[in-house]
Amino acid sequence: MNNFWNERYSATEYAYGEVPNDFIRQQLPRIKPGKILFPAEGEGRNSVFAATLGWDVTAFDPSIEGRKKALSLAIKHNTKIQYLVSDFNTASFENDYFDCICLTYAHMPSTMREQVHNKLSTFLKPGGKLILEGFSKDQIKRNSGGPKNIDMLFDDKELENDFCNFNSLHIEKTEVILNEGPYHQGIASVIRLIGVK
Repeated sequence: MNNFWNERYSATEYAYGEVPNDFIRQQLPRIKPGKILFPAEGEGRNSVFAATLGWDVTAFDPSIEGRKKALSLAIKHNTKIQYLVSDFNTASFENDYFDCICLTYAHMPSTMREQVHNKLSTFLKPGGKLILEGFSKDQIKRNSGGPKNIDMLFDDKELENDFCNFNSLHIEKTEVILNEGPYHQGIASVIRLIGVK
């Protein structure tokens, strides 16, 4: 899998663009900056945006090429991020450490999804916020981006179960028009989640 992402991110062009995801762009300015985590962060468009808002940013991804481009993007925007080369299994942080976690199109097989979401939740402080956007299972019929394996796409009930210990959850399935680099283009079915631990 690392080879897949290293190959995708080795191109000069940013695979998903240099600007942040719309949902992240809408939500982050509403929260007082603190410590924030971006798992599966790819080329850094969302984490760099957070850093420009004053957040103390930590990101991780298994792709070395993704890290290189994220750090270049941070320099371009005259800011800094901490970016670790790690996957969901090896990533390790203090419990109750982050004020916010942003999961943007962080898809994985259902056999590991619940475990990963539970693990990430432990890194979030009580009262901390989770922001998530990913493709819904309806996206399998579309060619605007995302995995071609329905098992890796999101379902609102599954997400509700994954984060059932949160104090509040707002989950919405909606259609958006993606314009995020060459790989996210067109009308897409997504699920958006905002949770407070």
